[in-house]
Amino acid sequence: MRGESSYMFKLPGRVAATTCLLVAMAHGLGWAQGSQGQQNPASTSGQAQGQTQGKELPDAPGETKKESSGPVQQIEGRSIQAAELTERAAAAGLIRARNWESTWIEGVYVRKDQPLITLTRKQREVIYLRQTLTTPGAYLKRMFGAGIDQASGTPRQWDDGWGGYAERFASREGQFIATNTLAALGNAKLGYEVRYDKCKCDGLWPRTRHAVIRNLMTYDRSEERLRPQWALYGGAFGGGVILATWKAGSPNAAAEGGRAMLGQLGWGTLLNFVTEFSKEINRKQGVR
Repeated sequence: MRGESSYMFKLPGRVAATTCLLVAMAHGLGWAQGSQGQQNPASTSGQAQGQTQGKELPDAPGETKKESSGPVQQIEGRSIQAAELTERAAAAGLIRARNWESTWIEGVYVRKDQPLITLTRKQREVIYLRQTLTTPGAYLKRMFGAGIDQASGTPRQWDDGWGGYAERFASREGQFIATNTLAALGNAKLGYEVRYDKCKCDGLWPRTRHAVIRNLMTYDRSEERLRPQWALYGGAFGGGVILATWKAGSPNAAAEGGRAMLGQLGWGTLLNFVTEFSKEINRKQGVR
């Protein structure tokens, strides 16, 4: 490890302290979770399990149960039934896993056939926790980003080994939590919508246009009037400024905030696009 990587033992502590404080502030306001209109493909696939009870054939006329099937036949029948149950349970498990993984990239959204209803404080907290802390996607995306930083050697002051990767992951995760927390607090204060609503239109271009606009605009408390995404981009800028407090090389805080806003512009639009066309993407993958 290089001499410059003395941040290795300081960084995780500083990141953890900062992000824990922000999460505590958000939780203290109690605007909590819930995702009205949220579509979870995994919730529909578990119904196949547990519905495979077979029916016994009625006894032949004049026969008793003992006469109609001996111990060997009964054991064979139970073995076949158990094998069928196991096979169906395994298939249902694979479907649930596949559908669950398909939601890692998609955000919390409202289906096109559902109305937008103003979120309660509790529902806001639930959505915040899901998007920030309680789903695998919240961490896998940061792991992927840290891998890109590791491959490009950014920042160069951090080591190229596992220690450097841990620093880069902690840095990205800390920035992500700070950004989401500031944006959630701002949206709660303004009463702005935090979910993506799928376009009630058809066609590639109208739906793409909707995905782009919704990364720049959101609905106010009326759920009808569009307003600029002040809290979303303000949170991104704040997360970049906070990142500068621990990132190696003493970067300019304002510059980091500006880069974070540009990142929200690009990645936010891409996320909206994937969410908007998730049905078509999942169909190509064989996911319901």
